[in-house]
Amino acid sequence: MTDGPVRVGIVGVGRMGRRHAENLATRVPGASLVAACSPIGEELDWARDTLGVQALHKDYHDLLGRHDVDAVFIVTPNTLHPAQIIAALTAGKHVFCEKPLSMALDECLAVEAEASRRPDLKVMIGFVRRFDASYQDAQRSIAAGAIGRPFLVRSETCDQNDPSGFFVKFAPTSGGIFVDMSVHDIDLARWLLGSPKALRVFSLGTVAVHEGLRACGDVDNGVAMCEFADGRIACFYASRTMAHGHETATEIVGTDGRLTVGRDGRLNQVEISDAHGIRTLTTPTFYERFADAFLREEQHFVDCVRHDRALALSLHDATEATRIGIALRKSLSEHRIIEL
Repeated sequence: MTDGPVRVGIVGVGRMGRRHAENLATRVPGASLVAACSPIGEELDWARDTLGVQALHKDYHDLLGRHDVDAVFIVTPNTLHPAQIIAALTAGKHVFCEKPLSMALDECLAVEAEASRRPDLKVMIGFVRRFDASYQDAQRSIAAGAIGRPFLVRSETCDQNDPSGFFVKFAPTSGGIFVDMSVHDIDLARWLLGSPKALRVFSLGTVAVHEGLRACGDVDNGVAMCEFADGRIACFYASRTMAHGHETATEIVGTDGRLTVGRDGRLNQVEISDAHGIRTLTTPTFYERFADAFLREEQHFVDCVRHDRALALSLHDATEATRIGIALRKSLSEHRIIEL
């Protein structure tokens, strides 16, 4: 518990890192962005020139050595997450890390073990949809029995196609479409169904547009199913090739009803009718859809550090979502059902 602000060092100041940095510097009460770390000089220049951050480091361990940093926000490539989390905990820092926790189960378990040795430190993985107002409302309604016993979740994450194939160069280290994209849907399914144990999974995928993904065994569209121990089921769809914009949608079916979140990907409620027909504007990227949720997520982490409160989700939640994502990746490459 601290009376002053949580002094934060941002690690990784690329596309998502800048979003977090801007929020921490200007929109999260109780947070103070005091340092930035990146091996890329242009990213450090941006942090200094745009946000006024003066403590700039190319070496992560130099940032961890600072006594004026209480917590780190890790927004780096997926392969670096587990080692960077463990290093931060060893240095006595609270940790927020973007998803996924890791791309390997043994690394997830190693992070959990290190965190258990430092119960005084908060560690949180960024499953931002848990902080979206609509998903929170859906979870509360399900817990209150609004749809009876929930037994099926259908959830999708669909990104607008990027003709440049920007993500293709990161694909070899992303963990594949199910770990990189569907992990959000996997976590949602576990959360909304009451955290049941996963039994077996099966997945299929195709390269519809971006042929460069074949070299690393990845796909740009994938579908998957997960069976849980108590007879509950989840179905997932991930796409990087939507023509119209971003869509995140989830349907939860129960014995007494159904809940749907984000059915049509609308940017707003405006409907245009003209000579071309009837249409609406759609959300361009995931960030516009979840901008408020990112802010709520950051505020939650900072408040938990300041007031020594329990986090809304555990490292074990992140491990289980990763476990399922890894199994789906294996199912895709081996064309078979994977038992968990």
